[in-house]
Amino acid sequence: MMKRLILLIFFAGILLYISLAKKNVWHPIEKVSVIFDTDMGPDYDDVGALAALNAFADNGEVEILACGSSNQYEKSVPLIDIINTYYGRPNIPIGSVKGRAGAFGPWHKVRKWTEELPLHYQHTISATSKAPDAVSVYRKVLSNQPDSSVTIVTVGFLTNLNILLKSTPDQISPLTGVELVQKKVKQLVSMAGDFKEGKDACNILLDVQSGKYVFENWPTKIIISGGEIGRSIRTGDRLVKTKTKNNPVKDAYEIAFIEDRLDTVSNYKYRKGGRSSYDQTAVLVAVRGVRNYFDLERGTMVVKDRAVIDWIPNENGNHYRLIDKMPKRDLAVIIEDLMIQKPAKLKYSGDPPTNRKPMLLQKEKHPN
Repeated sequence: MMKRLILLIFFAGILLYISLAKKNVWHPIEKVSVIFDTDMGPDYDDVGALAALNAFADNGEVEILACGSSNQYEKSVPLIDIINTYYGRPNIPIGSVKGRAGAFGPWHKVRKWTEELPLHYQHTISATSKAPDAVSVYRKVLSNQPDSSVTIVTVGFLTNLNILLKSTPDQISPLTGVELVQKKVKQLVSMAGDFKEGKDACNILLDVQSGKYVFENWPTKIIISGGEIGRSIRTGDRLVKTKTKNNPVKDAYEIAFIEDRLDTVSNYKYRKGGRSSYDQTAVLVAVRGVRNYFDLERGTMVVKDRAVIDWIPNENGNHYRLIDKMPKRDLAVIIEDLMIQKPAKLKYSGDPPTNRKPMLLQKEKHPN
């Protein structure tokens, strides 16, 4: 009797597993290996994106292999380092773009989150220029991974990926950049372009030649999250209202919100709900896939001069663009929950150094 009961429970469990998997209610975790390339500095959605990526890692959904900055702004790499360290991952390799490249800080004119966070939070790399070459970091990481296993997420300029494709055999790998990408990379997920506007306002615009080269020559599948996807997914308001202290993600958003609310000219940057979640959509899809979040349309994105883009639907195209499916408010909840999620392995308390004053946020006002 007992054996029959045990067998009945066993087979019932198998049937429940199959049923839930088919209905997309429960998903067995398949850890995704990710390289995260960002232009951390001009906008603060990069902070939310890296926070979400670390939350995914805490959940066992992703392994962060490396990070890189496509921005030569000197605070860019320290900020990446701060966020990874806050989440208990200070040893993730971080590289920076070398050679001729852009250097862009935030649009805020008075208080800058990019300057305040390094004063209060632990990090090892003091300046972007002191980080190793991002392409060398990427080549080393890729060469050590199984074939067709790595997802690269780019939420910034395409400069590093352009240089990676053009890289030649070296002591790290006998393969060219294109060969290495083709062998080791499963897909590229890019936040770029705006298919509603027919142009790009940042990630391609600030390095058009790199954007053009990457989208024309990347040898694997590319999933593209256009600006129209994340623009109305507003996140951050719930984050800054949490009681969490000594959190660089919360502090970055709170400082930026104070500045953005005072900007009566460009008041689109902050609206009810928070900041647009452009970059977070790319991270979400890179880790979990489109699921019931988005639909995909296959085709080719053509990059022209001045960052004008054309989308050509094509059943044989190498590119896939995200199409709205789930309501924006529901996506905002999913993304912001990840941004709010507390680190699973907090190795650093985040307390400011004893010779510095804690940051003043809510009550602080600009001088007249």
